[in-house]
Amino acid sequence: MNRILFIFLLSWFWLTGIAAGQNPVLIASGPSLDGAPRLLLPSGDGGAVALFAGSDRHPSAFMAPVAPDLALETYQRHAEQQAAALAEYSSTTLIRAELPDTSQHGEYELRRHYTAPHTLVFKALRFTGDGFVKSNVITRLLQSEVNHVQNDDGSLTAISPANYKFSYKGTREVEGRLLHVYQLKPRKKRVSLFKGHIYLDAYSGSLVRAEGRAVKSPSFFIKRIEFAQDYSDFGAFTFPVHVHSEARTRIIGRAVVDIEHSDYEPVAASVQATASRPAL
Repeated sequence: MNRILFIFLLSWFWLTGIAAGQNPVLIASGPSLDGAPRLLLPSGDGGAVALFAGSDRHPSAFMAPVAPDLALETYQRHAEQQAAALAEYSSTTLIRAELPDTSQHGEYELRRHYTAPHTLVFKALRFTGDGFVKSNVITRLLQSEVNHVQNDDGSLTAISPANYKFSYKGTREVEGRLLHVYQLKPRKKRVSLFKGHIYLDAYSGSLVRAEGRAVKSPSFFIKRIEFAQDYSDFGAFTFPVHVHSEARTRIIGRAVVDIEHSDYEPVAASVQATASRPAL
């Protein structure tokens, strides 16, 4: 789940590509049975590379709110456990991108399937809007996920004491849900780290929300990145359901991206192993 959390930060690398006049790289792997195209994001060596989406395994709920330190410890422990337990998942992704200064926008709906550790397949469902936004914003955002995975070191991006200083800021009730609030300050000014807050369920320690701004821009062409990301539990796993991010750029002004994830179908490693075992 820590990897999922920071995808939006590195996704703004596509803005560098716009300025440099680069073309996005997506390989069509042929139509699906229903005729919709399938897209495979390639690696540098010609193979398929994918996001290994580690996420929190949903902990058992406590009968009463737990202490802030215990909630944080529970979150971190289950983040590690889910990263090891998640074998694959499918979900529907809806990306809305807008360039307010040029009045351009686009909406792209896709079906994605992750298989740990090196396969990410997108099935394009529909697109509406400006072609410039599709090819130079959304497509680059998808490609950035692959680039992130190729070079990702989870220990460098994890929400952990090694990367952040935590300050407890009390509780907050959101839509009837009691949350522990923590302020995060990165120990180093490094791309993919952020300064902001996380919100954990006060009973279970599950991550509910993360928000803040990137402490270091991934590109000269990006001046500032701010984000908010919400999470929900799906069975034994926790996944992001909505990301809102805004970037101030030197070339195209303000860029706004909203990403919605739904219809998660996760598969645990133990279930996958059982399903693949030959019958006696």
